[in-house]
Amino acid sequence: MYPRVIIDAKKYAFNVSYITNLAHKQNISVMGVSKVFCADPILVSVLEDMNVDYIADSKLENLMHMKTRKPKVYLRIPALSEASLVVKYTDISLNSELEVIKKLDEIAGKMKKRHKIILMIDLGDLREGIYYQAFNLNIVKEILDLKNIDFFGIGTNLTCYGSVIPSKETYDKLESIKNDIEKTFKLSLDIISGGNSSSIPMLMEDKLPTYINNLRIGESFILGRETAYQNRIDHLYEDVIVLEAEILEIKDKPSYPEGELGFDAFGDKQTYKDIGIIKRAILSIGKQDVKHDDLLPPKDVEIIGSSSDHLIVHLKSDHYKIGDVITFKLKYGGILSLMTSKYVEKIYV
Repeated sequence: MYPRVIIDAKKYAFNVSYITNLAHKQNISVMGVSKVFCADPILVSVLEDMNVDYIADSKLENLMHMKTRKPKVYLRIPALSEASLVVKYTDISLNSELEVIKKLDEIAGKMKKRHKIILMIDLGDLREGIYYQAFNLNIVKEILDLKNIDFFGIGTNLTCYGSVIPSKETYDKLESIKNDIEKTFKLSLDIISGGNSSSIPMLMEDKLPTYINNLRIGESFILGRETAYQNRIDHLYEDVIVLEAEILEIKDKPSYPEGELGFDAFGDKQTYKDIGIIKRAILSIGKQDVKHDDLLPPKDVEIIGSSSDHLIVHLKSDHYKIGDVITFKLKYGGILSLMTSKYVEKIYV
């Protein structure tokens, strides 16, 4: 059945091992992030068998059903309404709101558990965290006074929203906060989590500050590239997960629609380029499963567009026929969508 994604667990294991070993040589622990493949049990079992130190996910539902002996980390800052589930099913959570942390403490007390938190600091990427210029040591004092919460450390997120690339100058802001906390409260923070796959270039060049002792890695494991500059990492696999879609129709048709043009089924107004008659094919995948911009076709196939259930391509060679299967490499968003879709079969090799 098509469409389907082909998942190569051995290639994934190689990528995980390569990057994690590199991090460990620099005394950096690794959280293996399972979000992009929806905590698929086969790939989670790879993380379980590899040398990652934690398994992390931003979907609480994934962590609730995950089977692992490793500490489970909740990456999305918790909602008040899910505090009970966070304490019950995870070991560590990333937090930025004192009200939520106090709720976690209350729930942990009722469950007779301890829960670790990493306090997130926004260094300018403008996603989650206390903005570094507004940071106040009072929040740390209040956290340390809680009876069932372990103040595990601080962390930051870079590149995911504001596209801020990790640098020494950016990390200096985090170091200042780290030093203030440790000096004021006479403690040593267990973890300084410096970000995600966008920190890989600094890791590869051994330029991460020595106080950064943790990274949260997902995309580099699955796509074999760093996310700051979108460069491939030497020796790693880019095709851990690929898409296969079947050709349903091949017709010679104009490249420009005929008639008055309005909006498509998704409310968008498209633009078209008239290059004459072309060989157009329709494939068995559509926007309900994946955005076509997240697909990377073979050289002799050009993606034209898509509707809910159809992908339309320009075939630039004559060897394709009805029933043939075209293989696409994927961008991060493509993997995320396809692994989420129940209409796409998952095949393991």
